[in-house]
Amino acid sequence: MGFFLDSGAFTAWSKGVTIDIYKYIDFIKEHQDLIEVYANLDVIGDPEATWRNQRIMEEHGLKPLPVFHVEDGIEYLFKCMKYPYFCLGGMAKTLDKVRVSFLDKCWSIICDTPDRTPRCKVHGFGVTSVKLLWRYPWYSVDSTAWLMASGYGTVFVPKKKGGRFIYNEEPLRVNISYRNPAAKRKGNHFLTLSETERKQILEYFEMKGFKLGKSEFKEVDASYKPCSKEEKVIQTLPNGNKLVEVILEPGLCNDYALRIELNVLFFSDLEKALPEWPYPFRRKETRIFGLGRKK
Repeated sequence: MGFFLDSGAFTAWSKGVTIDIYKYIDFIKEHQDLIEVYANLDVIGDPEATWRNQRIMEEHGLKPLPVFHVEDGIEYLFKCMKYPYFCLGGMAKTLDKVRVSFLDKCWSIICDTPDRTPRCKVHGFGVTSVKLLWRYPWYSVDSTAWLMASGYGTVFVPKKKGGRFIYNEEPLRVNISYRNPAAKRKGNHFLTLSETERKQILEYFEMKGFKLGKSEFKEVDASYKPCSKEEKVIQTLPNGNKLVEVILEPGLCNDYALRIELNVLFFSDLEKALPEWPYPFRRKETRIFGLGRKK
């Protein structure tokens, strides 16, 4: 299986930098043995420039997936639908109600078939919400949520109902790192949850083969240097001293790589729980997003 290559246009747009389309083309050709699918170099806020890049890439013998954005005119969606596989994007910084309104409109058109199944394969850029994953018949999606959450000391834990863990509802986002400031706020960290909640979370960890782990912290002199790999300087205090984390037992609370692994497993299990593609889109009530009743 090859990689799905995102052009990085959204990140570039967010940072105010420009990506050279010809360098992007060269990169794809250089690594075409590894890249299975790649998106067009879209220009957020400028659909004409986006389609100009689409044509340039095609003229160079490539077959990029076209991209339709939240703010684009609907005529560009129909252009995308002339391709067997395309992307929906530009949603990362939109409000839930805007995102759902946009997606409902798109999918009503994409799934305008007798059985309401999609006419094309559709990739969703930055689609993280479990509700959105179940609401629409995506062929593929991507998101950095698993990575970002891991870095902030958070893991995804599915809710448990009827004696089993389920994946069709938003998961618990459990702050697990002892370094996380949420550890001091009741209800915002594993340590401050109820005994029942902690027991359920630990059951999930054990089922997946992970341990919570254990650390202790100590304040040391500014000149102190860690004497083993179990010690990490995590902060310089206002008085100039250092705060050191001592890992007594490796686990999710003190190992970023383990949190990444567990979060990847969560999304892998979520993928397995979704219906097999293609499946129909039937517009649902949108009260869960505060938008009122079904239209």
